[in-house]
Amino acid sequence: MTFMTTAIRGLAAAALLAGSSTLALAQDVTLKMHQFLPAQAKVPTDILDVWADKIEAESDGRIKIDRYPSMQLGGRPPELADQVVDGIADIIWTVTGYTPGRFPRSEAFEMPFIMTNGEDTSRAYWQYVENNMLDQDFAELKMLGVWVHGPGLIHSKSPITSVADLNGVKLRAPTRVTNKMFTDMGATTVGMPVPAVPEALSKGVIDATVIPWEVTTALKVSELVENHTTWPDNALYTTTFIFAMNKDKYEALPDDLKAVIDANSGEEFSAFAGKTMQAADQQGLDFAMERGNNIIDLSEEQIAEWKEAAAPIEAWWVEEMDKAGIDGQALLDEAKALIEENSK
Repeated sequence: MTFMTTAIRGLAAAALLAGSSTLALAQDVTLKMHQFLPAQAKVPTDILDVWADKIEAESDGRIKIDRYPSMQLGGRPPELADQVVDGIADIIWTVTGYTPGRFPRSEAFEMPFIMTNGEDTSRAYWQYVENNMLDQDFAELKMLGVWVHGPGLIHSKSPITSVADLNGVKLRAPTRVTNKMFTDMGATTVGMPVPAVPEALSKGVIDATVIPWEVTTALKVSELVENHTTWPDNALYTTTFIFAMNKDKYEALPDDLKAVIDANSGEEFSAFAGKTMQAADQQGLDFAMERGNNIIDLSEEQIAEWKEAAAPIEAWWVEEMDKAGIDGQALLDEAKALIEENSK
Protein backbone atom coordinates (compact mmCIF):
# COMPACT_ATOMS: atom_id res chain seq x y z
CA MET A 1 0.00 0.00 0.00
CA THR A 2 1.44 3.35 -1.00
CA PHE A 3 1.93 6.31 1.30
CA MET A 4 -0.62 8.33 -0.68
CA THR A 5 -3.25 5.58 -0.41
CA THR A 6 -2.85 5.38 3.35
CA ALA A 7 -2.89 9.18 3.55
CA ILE A 8 -6.23 9.37 1.76
CA ARG A 9 -7.72 6.60 3.89
CA GLY A 10 -6.41 8.17 7.08
CA LEU A 11 -7.86 11.57 6.26
CA ALA A 12 -11.18 10.06 5.25
CA ALA A 13 -11.39 8.16 8.52
CA ALA A 14 -10.58 11.30 10.45
CA ALA A 15 -13.34 13.17 8.65
CA LEU A 16 -15.86 10.54 9.73
CA LEU A 17 -14.64 10.62 13.30
CA ALA A 18 -14.85 14.40 13.37
CA GLY A 19 -18.63 14.08 13.42
CA SER A 20 -18.58 11.90 16.53
CA SER A 21 -19.09 13.48 19.94
CA THR A 22 -16.76 10.88 21.41
CA LEU A 23 -13.71 12.10 19.47
CA ALA A 24 -11.06 13.33 21.84
CA LEU A 25 -9.64 16.60 20.52
CA ALA A 26 -7.25 17.25 23.38
CA GLN A 27 -4.03 18.55 21.90
CA ASP A 28 -0.98 16.97 23.50
CA VAL A 29 1.80 18.58 21.47
CA THR A 30 2.40 21.25 18.86
CA LEU A 31 5.30 20.80 16.45
CA LYS A 32 6.88 23.62 14.45
CA MET A 33 7.73 22.58 10.89
CA HIS A 34 10.20 24.92 9.17
CA GLN A 35 11.39 25.02 5.55
CA PHE A 36 12.69 27.45 2.95
CA LEU A 37 10.15 27.43 0.09
CA PRO A 38 6.98 29.52 -0.20
CA ALA A 39 3.86 27.82 1.15
CA GLN A 40 2.38 27.51 -2.36
CA ALA A 41 5.39 25.67 -3.83
CA LYS A 42 4.87 22.04 -4.79
CA VAL A 43 6.97 20.39 -2.08
CA PRO A 44 5.07 22.10 0.77
CA THR A 45 1.62 21.59 -0.76
CA ASP A 46 2.05 18.09 -2.21
CA ILE A 47 4.46 16.47 0.27
CA LEU A 48 5.03 18.29 3.57
CA ASP A 49 1.41 19.36 4.11
CA VAL A 50 0.17 15.90 3.11
CA TRP A 51 2.45 14.37 5.73
CA ALA A 52 1.50 16.92 8.40
CA ASP A 53 -2.24 16.58 7.73
CA LYS A 54 -1.94 12.81 8.01
CA ILE A 55 -0.08 13.06 11.32
CA GLU A 56 -2.75 15.36 12.72
CA ALA A 57 -5.56 13.09 11.53
CA GLU A 58 -4.08 9.80 12.72
CA SER A 59 -3.25 11.27 16.13
CA ASP A 60 -6.91 12.27 16.53
CA GLY A 61 -5.81 15.88 16.81
CA ARG A 62 -3.38 15.24 19.66
CA ILE A 63 -0.49 16.37 17.44
CA LYS A 64 -0.78 19.77 15.81
CA ILE A 65 1.80 20.82 13.25
CA ASP A 66 2.33 24.51 12.70
CA ARG A 67 3.82 25.15 9.26
CA TYR A 68 6.45 27.87 8.77
CA PRO A 69 7.41 28.33 5.10
CA SER A 70 9.99 30.73 3.64
CA MET A 71 12.19 30.69 6.77
CA GLN A 72 9.50 32.39 8.85
CA LEU A 73 11.15 31.24 12.08
CA GLY A 74 14.22 33.23 11.08
CA GLY A 75 17.67 32.37 9.85
CA ARG A 76 18.83 31.22 6.43
CA PRO A 77 18.27 27.88 4.66
CA PRO A 78 21.79 26.59 5.53
CA GLU A 79 20.87 26.98 9.22
CA LEU A 80 17.90 24.61 9.13
CA ALA A 81 19.91 21.55 10.15
CA ASP A 82 21.18 23.35 13.25
CA GLN A 83 17.74 24.75 13.99
CA VAL A 84 16.20 21.30 14.35
CA VAL A 85 19.13 20.05 16.45
CA ASP A 86 18.91 23.11 18.71
CA GLY A 87 15.12 22.98 19.01
CA ILE A 88 14.37 26.27 17.25
CA ALA A 89 12.29 24.13 14.93
CA ASP A 90 10.85 20.71 15.73
CA ILE A 91 10.79 19.47 12.12
CA ILE A 92 12.72 20.72 9.10
CA TRP A 93 13.01 19.99 5.41
CA THR A 94 16.22 21.06 3.72
CA VAL A 95 18.88 20.35 1.11
CA THR A 96 21.76 18.32 2.54
CA GLY A 97 24.18 20.26 0.36
CA TYR A 98 23.30 23.57 2.03
CA THR A 99 25.77 22.55 4.75
CA PRO A 100 28.77 21.25 2.75
CA GLY A 101 30.74 18.55 4.53
CA ARG A 102 28.14 17.93 7.22
CA PHE A 103 26.42 14.97 5.54
CA PRO A 104 29.18 13.70 3.24
CA ARG A 105 27.83 10.20 2.69
CA SER A 106 24.66 11.59 1.09
CA GLU A 107 26.74 12.94 -1.80
CA ALA A 108 26.98 9.46 -3.32
CA PHE A 109 23.43 10.00 -4.58
CA GLU A 110 24.32 13.32 -6.19
CA MET A 111 26.78 11.88 -8.69
CA PRO A 112 25.98 12.72 -12.34
CA PHE A 113 23.94 10.30 -14.42
CA ILE A 114 23.28 7.70 -11.71
CA MET A 115 19.66 8.37 -10.72
CA THR A 116 16.83 6.70 -12.62
CA ASN A 117 13.68 8.38 -11.33
CA GLY A 118 12.57 10.17 -8.18
CA GLU A 119 10.63 7.29 -6.64
CA ASP A 120 13.10 4.44 -7.09
CA THR A 121 16.16 6.55 -6.34
CA SER A 122 14.55 7.95 -3.18
CA ARG A 123 13.68 4.45 -2.00
CA ALA A 124 17.28 3.43 -2.60
CA TYR A 125 18.48 6.53 -0.76
CA TRP A 126 16.45 5.62 2.36
CA GLN A 127 17.86 2.09 2.32
CA TYR A 128 21.36 3.52 1.96
CA VAL A 129 20.73 5.90 4.89
CA GLU A 130 19.60 3.02 7.08
CA ASN A 131 22.76 1.11 6.20
CA ASN A 132 25.27 3.93 6.50
CA MET A 133 24.06 7.21 7.96
CA LEU A 134 21.65 6.94 10.89
CA ASP A 135 24.49 6.54 13.40
CA GLN A 136 26.93 8.68 11.43
CA ASP A 137 25.93 11.80 9.50
CA PHE A 138 22.40 11.82 10.92
CA ALA A 139 23.20 10.82 14.51
CA GLU A 140 21.83 14.11 15.89
CA LEU A 141 18.54 13.84 14.01
CA LYS A 142 15.37 11.78 14.08
CA MET A 143 15.06 11.02 10.38
CA LEU A 144 11.56 11.10 8.92
CA GLY A 145 12.40 10.83 5.24
CA VAL A 146 15.04 11.38 2.58
CA TRP A 147 14.55 11.82 -1.12
CA VAL A 148 15.82 13.28 -4.39
CA HIS A 149 14.14 15.44 -7.00
CA GLY A 150 13.58 14.51 -10.63
CA PRO A 151 16.30 14.87 -13.27
CA GLY A 152 18.01 18.23 -12.94
CA LEU A 153 18.48 20.57 -15.89
CA ILE A 154 20.04 23.90 -16.84
CA HIS A 155 17.94 27.05 -17.18
CA SER A 156 19.91 29.80 -18.90
CA LYS A 157 19.76 33.21 -20.53
CA SER A 158 21.76 31.95 -23.54
CA PRO A 159 21.32 28.50 -25.11
CA ILE A 160 23.55 25.74 -23.74
CA THR A 161 24.00 22.57 -25.77
CA SER A 162 27.66 21.57 -25.48
CA VAL A 163 29.98 21.55 -22.48
CA ALA A 164 31.94 24.35 -24.16
CA ASP A 165 28.86 26.58 -23.89
CA LEU A 166 29.43 26.71 -20.12
CA ASN A 167 32.68 28.63 -20.47
CA GLY A 168 32.37 31.89 -18.58
CA VAL A 169 28.73 31.28 -17.63
CA LYS A 170 27.90 32.40 -14.08
CA LEU A 171 25.88 29.41 -12.92
CA ARG A 172 24.14 28.67 -9.64
CA ALA A 173 24.58 25.09 -8.46
CA PRO A 174 23.01 23.58 -5.32
CA THR A 175 25.66 21.32 -3.79
CA ARG A 176 29.38 20.74 -3.35
CA VAL A 177 29.31 17.97 -5.96
CA THR A 178 27.47 20.03 -8.58
CA ASN A 179 29.64 23.08 -7.94
CA LYS A 180 32.77 21.00 -8.52
CA MET A 181 31.33 19.35 -11.62
CA PHE A 182 30.25 22.56 -13.33
CA THR A 183 33.45 24.37 -12.37
CA ASP A 184 35.46 21.60 -13.99
CA MET A 185 33.29 21.99 -17.08
CA GLY A 186 34.20 25.67 -17.37
CA ALA A 187 31.37 27.49 -15.62
CA THR A 188 31.86 30.12 -12.94
CA THR A 189 29.78 28.53 -10.18
CA VAL A 190 27.92 30.55 -7.58
CA GLY A 191 26.55 28.75 -4.54
CA MET A 192 23.27 29.99 -3.06
CA PRO A 193 20.05 28.54 -1.62
CA VAL A 194 17.30 28.20 -4.19
CA PRO A 195 15.11 31.07 -2.85
CA ALA A 196 17.88 33.49 -3.87
CA VAL A 197 17.81 32.41 -7.52
CA PRO A 198 15.14 34.81 -8.90
CA GLU A 199 16.85 37.93 -7.61
CA ALA A 200 20.26 36.67 -8.71
CA LEU A 201 18.96 36.06 -12.24
CA SER A 202 17.16 39.37 -12.47
CA LYS A 203 20.21 41.34 -11.27
CA GLY A 204 22.69 39.48 -13.45
CA VAL A 205 24.54 37.91 -10.53
CA ILE A 206 24.07 34.62 -12.38
CA ASP A 207 23.37 33.76 -16.03
CA ALA A 208 22.00 30.29 -15.41
CA THR A 209 20.81 27.95 -12.70
CA VAL A 210 20.42 24.20 -12.29
CA ILE A 211 17.16 23.15 -10.65
CA PRO A 212 14.41 20.67 -11.54
CA TRP A 213 11.29 21.80 -13.42
CA GLU A 214 9.25 21.32 -10.25
CA VAL A 215 10.37 24.51 -8.52
CA THR A 216 10.60 26.77 -11.57
CA THR A 217 7.00 27.97 -11.34
CA ALA A 218 7.26 29.08 -7.71
CA LEU A 219 10.53 30.89 -8.46
CA LYS A 220 9.33 32.31 -11.82
CA VAL A 221 12.50 31.02 -13.47
CA SER A 222 10.83 30.51 -16.86
CA GLU A 223 9.94 34.20 -16.82
CA LEU A 224 13.54 35.20 -16.15
CA VAL A 225 15.33 32.98 -18.70
CA GLU A 226 14.23 31.57 -22.04
CA ASN A 227 16.43 28.50 -22.48
CA HIS A 228 16.13 25.12 -20.78
CA THR A 229 18.60 22.30 -21.49
CA THR A 230 17.43 18.74 -20.78
CA TRP A 231 19.01 15.28 -20.96
CA PRO A 232 16.13 13.03 -22.12
CA ASP A 233 16.04 9.65 -20.33
CA ASN A 234 19.10 10.73 -18.34
CA ALA A 235 19.77 12.77 -15.22
CA LEU A 236 22.68 15.19 -15.36
CA TYR A 237 22.39 15.45 -11.59
CA THR A 238 19.98 15.35 -8.69
CA THR A 239 19.93 16.82 -5.19
CA THR A 240 19.39 15.03 -1.88
CA PHE A 241 16.91 16.28 0.73
CA ILE A 242 16.32 15.47 4.37
CA PHE A 243 13.13 15.67 6.41
CA ALA A 244 14.05 15.41 10.08
CA MET A 245 12.80 15.96 13.61
CA ASN A 246 14.40 17.09 16.84
CA LYS A 247 15.42 13.92 18.69
CA ASP A 248 14.46 15.14 22.16
CA LYS A 249 11.04 16.29 20.94
CA TYR A 250 10.43 12.88 19.42
CA GLU A 251 11.62 10.99 22.50
CA ALA A 252 9.34 13.10 24.73
CA LEU A 253 6.24 11.90 22.86
CA PRO A 254 4.13 9.12 24.36
CA ASP A 255 4.60 5.78 22.65
CA ASP A 256 1.31 5.91 20.75
CA LEU A 257 2.20 9.26 19.19
CA LYS A 258 5.71 8.06 18.37
CA ALA A 259 3.99 5.22 16.55
CA VAL A 260 1.99 7.70 14.46
CA ILE A 261 5.19 9.49 13.46
CA ASP A 262 6.99 6.23 12.70
CA ALA A 263 4.12 4.80 10.65
CA ASN A 264 4.25 7.80 8.34
CA SER A 265 8.01 8.04 7.99
CA GLY A 266 10.77 6.00 6.41
CA GLU A 267 11.05 4.16 3.11
CA GLU A 268 7.49 4.40 1.79
CA PHE A 269 7.21 8.08 2.61
CA SER A 270 10.59 8.75 1.03
CA ALA A 271 9.56 6.97 -2.16
CA PHE A 272 6.26 8.87 -2.19
CA ALA A 273 8.07 12.18 -1.78
CA GLY A 274 10.52 11.48 -4.59
CA LYS A 275 7.75 10.32 -6.91
CA THR A 276 5.59 13.33 -6.08
CA MET A 277 8.43 15.79 -6.54
CA GLN A 278 9.26 14.42 -9.99
CA ALA A 279 5.58 14.35 -11.00
CA ALA A 280 5.47 18.09 -10.30
CA ASP A 281 8.11 18.62 -13.02
CA GLN A 282 5.40 18.46 -15.70
CA GLN A 283 3.73 21.66 -14.54
CA GLY A 284 7.00 23.59 -14.79
CA LEU A 285 7.72 22.20 -18.26
CA ASP A 286 4.20 22.97 -19.46
CA PHE A 287 4.45 26.56 -18.25
CA ALA A 288 7.76 27.12 -20.05
CA MET A 289 6.33 25.65 -23.25
CA GLU A 290 3.22 27.83 -23.01
CA ARG A 291 5.49 30.85 -22.84
CA GLY A 292 7.28 29.73 -25.98
CA ASN A 293 10.60 29.23 -24.23
CA ASN A 294 13.38 27.29 -25.94
CA ILE A 295 13.40 23.66 -24.71
CA ILE A 296 16.71 22.07 -25.74
CA ASP A 297 16.46 18.26 -25.68
CA LEU A 298 19.99 16.97 -26.17
CA SER A 299 20.63 14.07 -28.53
CA GLU A 300 22.28 10.82 -27.45
CA GLU A 301 25.51 11.98 -29.09
CA GLN A 302 25.41 15.28 -27.20
CA ILE A 303 24.60 13.51 -23.93
CA ALA A 304 27.64 11.26 -24.43
CA GLU A 305 29.86 14.36 -24.43
CA TRP A 306 28.38 15.53 -21.11
CA LYS A 307 28.78 12.07 -19.57
CA GLU A 308 32.44 12.02 -20.53
CA ALA A 309 33.00 15.50 -19.08
CA ALA A 310 31.17 14.60 -15.84
CA ALA A 311 32.81 11.21 -15.28
CA PRO A 312 35.89 12.42 -13.33
CA ILE A 313 33.69 13.73 -10.50
CA GLU A 314 33.32 10.21 -9.09
CA ALA A 315 37.07 9.71 -8.65
CA TRP A 316 37.34 13.17 -7.08
CA TRP A 317 34.58 12.34 -4.59
CA VAL A 318 36.04 8.96 -3.68
CA GLU A 319 39.39 10.63 -3.00
CA GLU A 320 37.67 13.29 -0.86
CA MET A 321 35.93 10.61 1.19
CA ASP A 322 39.13 8.62 1.59
CA LYS A 323 40.84 11.73 3.00
CA ALA A 324 38.04 11.93 5.57
CA GLY A 325 38.50 8.29 6.57
CA ILE A 326 35.38 7.13 4.71
CA ASP A 327 35.42 4.31 2.14
CA GLY A 328 34.01 6.38 -0.70
CA GLN A 329 34.26 3.70 -3.37
CA ALA A 330 32.29 1.22 -1.26
CA LEU A 331 29.58 3.82 -0.63
CA LEU A 332 29.37 4.79 -4.28
CA ASP A 333 29.18 1.15 -5.36
CA GLU A 334 26.40 0.53 -2.81
CA ALA A 335 24.45 3.59 -3.94
CA LYS A 336 24.59 2.50 -7.57
CA ALA A 337 23.62 -1.07 -6.70
CA LEU A 338 20.63 0.04 -4.62
CA ILE A 339 19.42 2.38 -7.36
CA GLU A 340 19.72 -0.37 -9.94
CA GLU A 341 17.96 -2.92 -7.71
CA ASN A 342 15.07 -0.61 -6.90
CA SER A 343 14.65 0.45 -10.54
CA LYS A 344 14.16 -3.06 -11.94
